[in-house]
Amino acid sequence: MDTVETIRDIIESTAKALVDKPNDVKVSVNENTQVTVFELDVASIDRGKVIGREGRNANAIRTLINSIATRHGKRVVLEILEN
Repeated sequence: MDTVETIRDIIESTAKALVDKPNDVKVSVNENTQVTVFELDVASIDRGKVIGREGRNANAIRTLINSIATRHGKRVVLEILEN
């Protein structure tokens, strides 16, 4: 499985586990030569759950995907979209 798809699946499954409306979770990927940007979109009422208190959940997800990406020589960014 491709590294980008693996990371996308991890973001999606983690977000779905945190939110009340898992069907509204969407992850889009924008790749260019230097960095891959993952955009996470959730229902507006669930955004706080994904971000977590003081950003702890979001930072944990970012740490996880960065460690995977670094192992494969890639650079990634996670953006949590606002509706």
